[in-house]
Amino acid sequence: MILLLGAGVASNSAQAQFEIRSVFPVGDVLPFALAVGDFNGDGIPDVAVVGSAPGEIQILLGNGDGTFRPRAAYPTAFGFHPATASLRHNGILDLVIGAAGGDEVNVMLGNGDGTFQPAVSYPTAAESSMVGLGDFTGHGNVDVLNLEGVSALGVVCSCIQVLPGNGDGTFGAPITTPITNTTPGAIATGDFNNDGNLDVAVAGAFISTYQVDILLGNGDGTFTDDGFYVLDGAGPMATGYFTSDKTKVDLAVGNGGGVGVLLGNGDGTFQLPVYYQTGGLSTWVIAQDLDGDGKVDLATSDSGPPEGASVFKGNGDGTFQTGEFYPVGNRPNLQFIAAADFNNDGKPDLVFVGNLTEQVTTLLNTGSATFSPTSPLTFTNQLLGTTSAPQSVTLTNSGTTPMAISSVVSSGPPFRMTANTCSGSLAPSAQCSITAEFTAQTKGTVSGGITINDSASSKPQFVELIGIGSELAINPTKLAFPPQKVGTESVPRVIHLTNVGKTNMGFTHFIYIYGTGDAQFSQTNDCGTHLRPGGSCAITVSFEPQRSGAFRAYVQVENNGGFTPESIPLTGAGNSGN
Repeated sequence: MILLLGAGVASNSAQAQFEIRSVFPVGDVLPFALAVGDFNGDGIPDVAVVGSAPGEIQILLGNGDGTFRPRAAYPTAFGFHPATASLRHNGILDLVIGAAGGDEVNVMLGNGDGTFQPAVSYPTAAESSMVGLGDFTGHGNVDVLNLEGVSALGVVCSCIQVLPGNGDGTFGAPITTPITNTTPGAIATGDFNNDGNLDVAVAGAFISTYQVDILLGNGDGTFTDDGFYVLDGAGPMATGYFTSDKTKVDLAVGNGGGVGVLLGNGDGTFQLPVYYQTGGLSTWVIAQDLDGDGKVDLATSDSGPPEGASVFKGNGDGTFQTGEFYPVGNRPNLQFIAAADFNNDGKPDLVFVGNLTEQVTTLLNTGSATFSPTSPLTFTNQLLGTTSAPQSVTLTNSGTTPMAISSVVSSGPPFRMTANTCSGSLAPSAQCSITAEFTAQTKGTVSGGITINDSASSKPQFVELIGIGSELAINPTKLAFPPQKVGTESVPRVIHLTNVGKTNMGFTHFIYIYGTGDAQFSQTNDCGTHLRPGGSCAITVSFEPQRSGAFRAYVQVENNGGFTPESIPLTGAGNSGN
């Protein structure tokens, strides 16, 4: 029997809530995955980000507050998923990256200060889909587990290979075990039958057989096929103890729009999957106690729509509560999620990579201090010299004891805290609010924040403020045409653009009309390529419906005036009558 649970994704109202703390750009590299570890030995988690276009590993050192700073970058063959461990038994973390475009595994030895030695390549039978680390040969050293499909020369392996570790950061010739039931796409490891040897679960690749193969380890780098389990979909996986029985390793499998949970029987077999719905298309899954209650929770990165994280609170009996969704805006195309305590407050936080927006995003665990919204307060497209409408964030005590709030402090201009009801003691389930506004002083994006010291965390809570100033004044900001007879042209209407800044403002592309009704509208303009300070130009828009019905489109103005593109809504209705 296959059971569907969690028919929806709830609003974020329980403990272990997460809010966006930092968005860190990684340049022109398209990040795909990351590895978390303390690479410089300061006790603060860092991240190694792997990306393509071109292939590169970026080392970002944690600042201890949920933000990062760049340390070093290294060119390498593009690999989907890096892994980290101390390969030399010296406490210094090293990196292993499989080459997606070549038949090799790359090993980068750490120097202990956040830098790494150049990559050393070890040949494999085919290109890597994913790597894992563990003692698969029983020698007490860290081995590399490499999942492989088709080689760069077109040779099909469809196998896993173990590269035995020598304990000094080098590796021996690979040991191969074929995969016969599916085209491999993802792996997860654990001792599924309690014999002391690491086993491997292999999920089918995208557009292949949706199943998970179980390969039991023989302790010498080889594996024995122990059957497979059919799922509604297969993808990234995580293992853990989802019940109180620590002799039975369980399995969570991302399957696109949800997570399938297979409870282990402790003998290498698993129960039928139970499914939980995610907020978007799940691209990665982790299993970890996120709220400190001693029970394993699940979290997924969801590439939308919508984009964000789905967090499933574990009940400790192998079941999970309905997922709570935490949005990460700006369509980042999230590919990966990991957890670590990035601000040293004793609670695990979440970190993501966004492929399309080329950024790393952290969501801090606020514990019983529940914020709404969880995303930054963002004031967009504010004309220079003007002040935005106020925005508010609500804080709820979702704990069972009173929360003491000792201080609430704003970072100051160009932001201003206009109201604050958060002070003193906040009873369980009680709420308070903080309100802020933004006055645009310079074009482009600026950031600030509101810092809250409360008893829900040993570190200050932080509400990020983002403001985007624009030097382009638009009048009017939208055009609504009256009904127009089909086949006739309306009276033209004019949109005026003015540069209120102190420097020339350029139009980076043509001014144009787009949208589902774009063919019904036309425009001409005298704007040229730029506007001088104080200068104005005009866009003349006409509406000529070709059929009856309501139409919507936009005048798109791409510019370097601080906020782009400017989209000016156009509406009109075609009338087939007289």
